[in-house]
Amino acid sequence: MREVLRALRFAAERHSEQRRKDAKETPYVNHLIVVADSLAEVAGVVDVTTLQAAILHDAVEDTDTTLDEIERLFGAEVRGIVAEVSDDKTLPKQERKRLQIVHASGLSRPAKLIKIADKSANVHDISHTSPPGWPLERRLEYLEWAEDVVAGCRGVSRELEAYFDRTLADGRRILGD
Repeated sequence: MREVLRALRFAAERHSEQRRKDAKETPYVNHLIVVADSLAEVAGVVDVTTLQAAILHDAVEDTDTTLDEIERLFGAEVRGIVAEVSDDKTLPKQERKRLQIVHASGLSRPAKLIKIADKSANVHDISHTSPPGWPLERRLEYLEWAEDVVAGCRGVSRELEAYFDRTLADGRRILGD
C-alpha cells in the first residue's frame, strides 16, 4: 500500500497544475485515481507494480517526468509499463492515435489492463462531462477510436472488458449514437 501511495503522491505533485478538459476543470489527478481504482475494483488487480504504473501512466506524456526518473524512483518494471502506454509526443496527434491501435495487441498484460481502464475513464468523461467546444462528431470519433484501441487489448480481464463495453454503450446512448 505504501508503494502505491508513494506513486500517487508523486503523480499528484507532477500533475498538480493540470486539469481535465471538462467544464469543471477537474484536477487531473482524479483521472489517475479512477484508472487505478478501476483496475483494483473491477479487474481485481492487487499487483503493486501495475497499480503504480496506472497512477503514473500519463506522467511522461504530460509532465517533465522522464522514464529514467520513473525507473530510479519506482523500478525498471514500472518504467517498462509506463513506457508501453506512453505516446511519443514528438509525433503528430493522428499518428499517435494510429500507433495506439497498431501497438495495442503487442502490449504486456499490465499495459493492456491500464489501456482498457484509461479508455473506460475517458469514454465516461467524454460522454458525461463533455469538454466545452467538443462537437458531437469529435466525441463520437473518440468513442470509436477508444473501441479500436481496446479491441487490441482484449483477453486480459473479462470483467474490465465488460466494464469498458458497458461504459461505451452508455456513452453512445448519452451521445445519441
